[in-house]
Amino acid sequence: MKSSIVNSRLPQALMLILLGNALVHFGLGWVLGLSGDEAHYALYAAHLDWSYYDHPPLVGWIQWPLVALNAPAGVLRLIPQALWVVTALLVYAMAQRLQGLVSPASGAAQGASQNAGQTAGLWAVGAFSVAPLFHVLGIGLLPDTLLMTLTAAVLWQTMRMLSPDEVQKLRAWLLLGGLLGLAGLAKYTAIFVALPVVLCLFMAHGARLLRGPGPWLAVLLALVLVSPVFIWNAQRGWISFAYQLHHGAGSQWRLTQVGVFLLAQVLLYPLLVWGALNVRRVAAGKGEMANGRGLRLRSPHGALLAFFALPFGVLMALSGGGSGLPHWTAPAWVALAPFAGVGLATLWGAGRRGLVWVLGSLQVLICVLLYALMLTAGPPWLSSQKPPETINPFTDFYGWDAAGARAQQLARERKVKYLAVQNWTLASRLAWYARPLPVHVLDAAFDQTALWSGDLPLGSEVVLMDWSQMAYQLPVGAGMFHGCMPLETFPVERLGRPVAHFSFHICQGWGGRPQPKRLGEP
Repeated sequence: MKSSIVNSRLPQALMLILLGNALVHFGLGWVLGLSGDEAHYALYAAHLDWSYYDHPPLVGWIQWPLVALNAPAGVLRLIPQALWVVTALLVYAMAQRLQGLVSPASGAAQGASQNAGQTAGLWAVGAFSVAPLFHVLGIGLLPDTLLMTLTAAVLWQTMRMLSPDEVQKLRAWLLLGGLLGLAGLAKYTAIFVALPVVLCLFMAHGARLLRGPGPWLAVLLALVLVSPVFIWNAQRGWISFAYQLHHGAGSQWRLTQVGVFLLAQVLLYPLLVWGALNVRRVAAGKGEMANGRGLRLRSPHGALLAFFALPFGVLMALSGGGSGLPHWTAPAWVALAPFAGVGLATLWGAGRRGLVWVLGSLQVLICVLLYALMLTAGPPWLSSQKPPETINPFTDFYGWDAAGARAQQLARERKVKYLAVQNWTLASRLAWYARPLPVHVLDAAFDQTALWSGDLPLGSEVVLMDWSQMAYQLPVGAGMFHGCMPLETFPVERLGRPVAHFSFHICQGWGGRPQPKRLGEP
């Protein structure tokens, strides 16, 4: 079997899938403003450092050249778009390889194995391309976008190194170590990518692996690559690790929250779930092809499912404490996609096409609906302008560039040196669009913004910005500002209808004791 990532001639259907999705991602990338998370990680590049409070540095480093050139958001988003395509190609190649490893239990001749591999690869990429959260990560650059691609690359390299010949090559070990090091620079949960590597390679080759220099050099290279994270944290009292442990623990553990987590995952990835359920039977030797003969996946290759099971299981357990976001599991689902491709191809070949059609069509419809909602800033009934306003998550992409420019102008007119908000998600977008003015978060909680801007000096005067979709009471009173005077309010419109508004105040006499309260709280 060829060891290249993909054959030199890709199927036309695959090219059409990649091109169609790339064009959609490119178009949306130019129309939509940066989300709160995107702006936060773009600020990593504007404040280049060895690491950061809430995440390792790769998401900032990879954007630094473009941010240094003051590239617009549409250009910054070329990075996640390229990563999405690379991930899809890796998923295709791994599904091809897995299909070649699944052989009839009778040991009969394989027949048209190349066509079968292409079919499995196309199904894998098809299922990947109709999962809505993968598109979110393909438009906006988050640490999970990087880990998604690196998980696929590590899985691909591990799959290759299950071969006795490949595992003897020093360059294979160095490539594996480099990929693991980059994964560690992308997100702390990369540890759940590294552990399955150890499991699979030991199952395939045993402890004799440790006799050669390859594994030790791979570990050394990975540690050298992630060393900036440890150096940065050691100089700051290990604040990132303390934050991650507290953040991951969540609050009171409830089984109902695990149920909500699992329901959300099934609804987001139904086609991958259905394909993977069949692969489970394939891996156990119980699946059936169209000709009725059983399938078998050898033990070391079946262990590759740990790339999905381990991170997904940990995140599922953490969800019981209320800790976890839907996109955190995306790298795990990428690892499952090649197996799901084999399962879906098997189902299709066996004539079990009804549910595949239904789930595939439903996911396409959800993706189209998601695109439409993002482009229109949500449905009209989510555009109430009467307080308290209806929360509309699709307004997130509009108006922030104008708000940042207006904040800069007001600060110049009032000769004010500081901007302020009462929530860190507001700070990231305002700080991005109003840079280089410092933005302070009037909240007692510590975050990355505090490292960049420091404490707001006592007695300071600020331009305070509020957003209708996350509205706060004015911070006036004991320990807060002596007073706040309204400056102006302007609406955010999309397609001729108002969808949100920004309010600006000039506030004097900061007292140093923040007590942020949402609008309507006692």
